[in-house]
Amino acid sequence: MKLFPCLPGQRNLKTIIMVKTDNSVSEVMKMNFRTTGRFLLAGMLIMLGATILASFPAFAASDTLPVRSGPAPYTSKHVPHIQVGVEAVPEVSAALLRRVEDMPGVSIRDTIVSMAGALGFWLDESIPTAHPEVIVKGREFGHIHPDGSLHISLSPGLAARAVEAGWAIAHPWAKTRPGWEGFVMIYTPRTMAEMETVFQLVRGSYEFITGKDAPE
Repeated sequence: MKLFPCLPGQRNLKTIIMVKTDNSVSEVMKMNFRTTGRFLLAGMLIMLGATILASFPAFAASDTLPVRSGPAPYTSKHVPHIQVGVEAVPEVSAALLRRVEDMPGVSIRDTIVSMAGALGFWLDESIPTAHPEVIVKGREFGHIHPDGSLHISLSPGLAARAVEAGWAIAHPWAKTRPGWEGFVMIYTPRTMAEMETVFQLVRGSYEFITGKDAPE
């Protein structure tokens, strides 16, 4: 007995055709079949979609950056690389620093590479590095300036996405020093919501440099 199931897609599907083959003898049998094909198709699609989604890992927040609102701040074309006419929002910068300092093996110190008043994100000596070549000096993998902007080393891919979404601009040295393709300035976060996105970029830097996942 060979069974040829009907495809869903017609309301009140009438028949299932069963063809019995015995040498040269064929018999066609018809049976009433009342159902709604659209419901069957919807159920199949839901199950298929759930299966496909379950097979993919969760996306990191830094992979799906929102677009930053408003125009990008003007920045200098040279070193020192600074924003012009931007001030920090003290409570937002403080909240960001708290989040960064809570990351494993990270402490906040006076910078050793930037301007006076900037604070560096320092990796403890016990934390191994997968990409030490992108660290500017010592164990400082990024820093925040008094105006709330940051310099930090991202993976080249994440840096490109951050620039495209309006969160960052390449450092003047990014294209002149090997391994620094992801060295960027991240613009000052103006709200707590923007701080969350900036923190995800800092997490991305940590994970790129250490090769380890960072807690959210």
